Amino acid sequence: MAVGRDDKKVTDDLEIFSADNLQSNMKIIYYSRTFLSIISGVIAGILGLTGLTGFIFYFLVMAITSVGLIAKANFSIHAYFTSWNQIIVDGFLSGLMSFVLFWTFAYDIVHIF
Repeated sequence: MAVGRDDKKVTDDLEIFSADNLQSNMKIIYYSRTFLSIISGVIAGILGLTGLTGFIFYFLVMAITSVGLIAKANFSIHAYFTSWNQIIVDGFLSGLMSFVLFWTFAYDIVHIF
């Protein structure tokens, strides 16, 4: 009888993740960050933000995005992701490149031409 209890205890403590679900969750984070980077780049360009204020705007938008994704996961990150880094950091640099592209594009269209 004691052996059965120990086996059940070991299986209860083991976390099992589905690779397909984790990959789907990571795609959602990547697409969300890319979309919001494009939108925030256009907004920053239209508002005429330049230099450091534009990058601060991007960091603010990404922080709000991270909080929104955490709230969407009902603040239980480990139920949907393997670590905090996945929801906070992933897609940050690729989003930055999209942000800068659309930021300069929108700024040029509105303020230069």
